[in-house]
Amino acid sequence: MHALAAGALAAFLIAVGVAHFVVPRYFRSLVPPRLGVAGAIVALSGTAEIAVDGLVLVCRQAGGWAAAVLIIGYLPSHLDALWHARRDRPHLLERPVGVAARLMVNALYIAWAIAVAAG
Repeated sequence: MHALAAGALAAFLIAVGVAHFVVPRYFRSLVPPRLGVAGAIVALSGTAEIAVDGLVLVCRQAGGWAAAVLIIGYLPSHLDALWHARRDRPHLLERPVGVAARLMVNALYIAWAIAVAAG
């Protein structure tokens, strides 16, 4: 079971990491505007996800912890979105309920990575 969870986490990380380069506009939209360097942050985080994917495959424990830390690093983006969320936004993921769902999913990703590390 742990090998399956680790393999699935690695597949998830590589898919999302590659997606940072295939559809960067979406990922740039998640970067708080005040940071001003969304393109660089997206490229860096995509590269980090691909690197962590490799670490999960080579050393499950270290890779799982690295994945958890990386995903925790995305929390400020989700919290910023929550701060700016409004019910009248046209997109569900920009409304309070959508952002809350993003936070919950992020928490599940963190738990998944920790489970792989502890496995």
